[in-house]
Formats: sequence, structure tokens, C-alpha cells
Amino acid sequence: MFWQKDAETMNRAKIKEVQLERLKWTVSRCYNNVPYYKEMMDKAGVTPEKIKTLDDVRRLPLTTKDVLRQNYPFKLFASPKEDVVEIHASSGTTGKPVVGGYTKNDLDLWGHCMARLVVAAGARQDDIAQISFGYGLFTGAFGLHYGLQKVGCMIVPISSGNSEKQIMLMEDFGVTVLIATPSYAVYLSELAKDLGVAGNLKLRLGLFGSEVCTPEMRKQIENNIGIIVTDNYGLTELGGCGVSGECEERDGLHINEDHFLAEIIDPDTGEVLPEGESGELVITPLSKEAFPIFRYRTKDISRLSTEPCRCGRTLIRMDKVVGRTDDMLIIKGVNVFPSQIESVIFTMPHIGPHYQLVLRKERFMDCLEVQVELIDGTLLEKYGELEALENRIKDKLRIVLGIDCGVTLVAPRTITRFEGKAKRIVDLRKA
Repeated sequence: MFWQKDAETMNRAKIKEVQLERLKWTVSRCYNNVPYYKEMMDKAGVTPEKIKTLDDVRRLPLTTKDVLRQNYPFKLFASPKEDVVEIHASSGTTGKPVVGGYTKNDLDLWGHCMARLVVAAGARQDDIAQISFGYGLFTGAFGLHYGLQKVGCMIVPISSGNSEKQIMLMEDFGVTVLIATPSYAVYLSELAKDLGVAGNLKLRLGLFGSEVCTPEMRKQIENNIGIIVTDNYGLTELGGCGVSGECEERDGLHINEDHFLAEIIDPDTGEVLPEGESGELVITPLSKEAFPIFRYRTKDISRLSTEPCRCGRTLIRMDKVVGRTDDMLIIKGVNVFPSQIESVIFTMPHIGPHYQLVLRKERFMDCLEVQVELIDGTLLEKYGELEALENRIKDKLRIVLGIDCGVTLVAPRTITRFEGKAKRIVDLRKA
């Protein structure tokens, strides 16, 4: 199934032609309407007229989140305020939030990009879709809402929280599609089992995003409530969700290439890497009116492939994000991603899917403790079995990470549950 088949099945030459035309338009819009970009381009000796091929995008300076915060709230807008009809923003937990604006055309485009992705994942007009993302400045709920609305699905905009009511409505309304963060979906799937109603649910499809969903987490959700889990990807800085998503083949996330130009760079040098190599994903939106940016450093680690997909789409695919350059931990000189730890936890018996990573300083060295919940709290009274399980987890982590780390097994339901993005890392090093 396709939403806009002609756009989703263009040959590579046509895709590049469309991208170049829209890249030139975006660069001109930035240069002529956003003082920051004009200043940066002038310093780099680049004018819109010098963008003649797609490779010329590399002549443009990279854009970082710091740039967006420094121009808070509206200094990067290319449209007058009277044309901006909607505002969204990031959480701003580590500084000023990133603010994105939308014209009427931007909102329509956003809806169509999301409609493509949800249809590719398997959503249909007769589906009942429950959106358990938090509504508000966060882009995820609204993006999925607009896309599913265009497809014609019945939408249950419950937002996040009130988890028992979430399960009740799923059962009573016959909900078939769940939209949530993967970590909240894990919690809801556990709750449905605890309430004894998992077998009554009609859920068949999960449209998840906002955080990394490892294969192990995906398998747990699917086993708990019998659904097919798919990922979609986007960022507030890029207009929200709608950049890419999995089709029913689940062999990478198709990027809406006619609206987004993707590069992979070496995160240390900024050098563009060849297709097939892993590195930091850089995205240039090509069709945004209110908030155009170019060469945005996502800090997400991925890989690109133009190999044909079995679904028939010709759009380039990105691998599932394996981690972020800013959530990478360096422990005893070794790069560690939380997703690596999660891949171990989800395969071990007797422990649940909820965990926390605690960083401390010991003798001037960074040390990592992995706190994991037990499924059965009575194991805490069986010291020998508890110690054996801890040692098995430590051994597996040593193999995967290449370093030793501490493991603490805690009682069931003592680690905080999250309705939005899970906050896994507790950094006590400065304390």
C-alpha cells in the first residue's frame, strides 16, 4: 500500500532532480530571510547561486542544536509571524527549547509525510488508532494525529498517563493501532498482562518513536500483546516526526527523500562518509516555509542504503538509530551506548525490561552500575541464586561492552516508569 505512490517510487535520477530543485529553494529562502544563515554563508563564501549540484550541499555550514537555542525563539524563522499558524518545541531540559514554526502549507506537508509513513507501516482507513504520546509542544502526538487523520483512521487522542484507563479504552473501543514511546508501550503491555486483558485487545500494529527501540524491546512488546512494532523517526528541529519510517518489510526506515536530504558524516571530523558506512546522520529539510534549516546535526548514529526494498519503494533507507553521540558514555576509555546494555538485559531470564544506569567516580575513574528489576521479588531472599544471576549479567555485559561494570538487582516495580522518553542515566560523578 502507498499513500503517494508516484513520489514513493521515483527512480534515483528523478529523486535527485527533485532534491536539487528544492535544495536551491531552501538555501535561497535561508539566505534571503534568515540573518544568521546569511552571515554564516557569507563567511563560508557561499551564495545560493553556487549551489549547482547536490554535492554542493557540503559547502554549507553544519547547523547544531546550540545554533537553534542561541536564536531562540523566532530568529531562524523565514516567514513573517502572521503566516505562522502553529508552534512546537523541544523539552528544553538542558537549556532553552528548540522552537519550530509551521505555516498552513507546512502543516499540510507534515500530514502527508506522516500519512506516507503510517500507510507504509500498515495503517489503514478502518483502523482505530490510540495516540498515547503526550500532546502539547511535543511534535510526536500532533504529527501522527495529522497523518492518521489524512488516512481516515478513527483517532483516540488520549495523550500519555492514566495507564489503566489507556488499557480500558483499548479494550472497549477495539483499538487496533497504538502510538507511543517504546518504553511506555513496554509498560502498557506489562499492565495489560497484569490486568488479565492482554488476550482481549484487538491491537495489531504499533507506531513507535521518540526514542531508540532495540530489537529486544520490540520482541518483548510483540510477545506481550501480539502486535507488529514499527519505528518512525523525526526531530523537532526537522519539523517533527515524518522524516522516515519502516514499511511492512521492516528492513530499515524509508526517508521521505523528496522533502529531506540525508548525509552521514564522521562525528569527529564532519567529513561526509560513503554510502554504507555508519556515522552521524545529518538532515536538510527541503520544503519547510516557516523554519527552514540546512545540514542539521542530529547526533543520531545510523547508516544509509539505496538498495531496493521488497516493498517497491525507492526512497533511501536509514538503519534504526543505534545510539546518539551525546548519550554515548565513555567508561574506562570505552564507548558505551545504553542500547548495548538494553540488548543484554532483554535477553536475560528472571529480570524485567526496566533499568537505570548510574555513573559514579571511584578513585578518579568513571564507573558504571546497571540497576535492573527482578520479575520475582522472592529471589532477593535467595542470596546464592541472586549472586549467580548478577554474575551471569556481568559476564554478558563484559562480552558486549568490553569492560566490567557493576550490576544491582532490585525489587519489582522500584525503577521509575516513563510515559514519554525514558530517562535511563543518573550521573552522580559531580556529586
